[in-house]
Amino acid sequence: MSESPAGLTHLNEAGEARMVDVSGKQVTARTATAAGRVLLSATCVAALRDRTVPKGDALAVARIAGLQGAKRTPELIPLCHPLSLSGADVSIEIVDDGVEITATVKTADRTGVEMEALTAVSVAALTMIDMIKAIDKLAVITDIRVIAKSGGRSGDWTRTDLVG
Repeated sequence: MSESPAGLTHLNEAGEARMVDVSGKQVTARTATAAGRVLLSATCVAALRDRTVPKGDALAVARIAGLQGAKRTPELIPLCHPLSLSGADVSIEIVDDGVEITATVKTADRTGVEMEALTAVSVAALTMIDMIKAIDKLAVITDIRVIAKSGGRSGDWTRTDLVG
């Protein structure tokens, strides 16, 4: 992997952004889990629990959108490598102040899937906003973060300063 004079792998010798060459890296099983929240009004939480959201099943639509987001990550994030995802799971749990979204993405490849997990959570959260905006115009997306990863040269990692 050639680096810029400053030692940054995503910049070429002229300081321009580039996609890192990962062809020399080992193919390993890699997993990443990300999470986030959408803060909602009590009225909106009640509508989600009662399944009375005017646009339909907001949880199902957001979950599918999150899966689609994971698959489309390299189209959205310019320097992400296209990866062959071997699995993705998005779960959405209704809590008292909104919804908790968690995404786990897996691959066997030369680079990690943290961005795919983050994108899955982000797209699911944005879709949730779209599904409930008629009920709650003040909804807030917050706390999107990687909470765990495994595989690759840097090995396993779990966040120890979890928010929320």
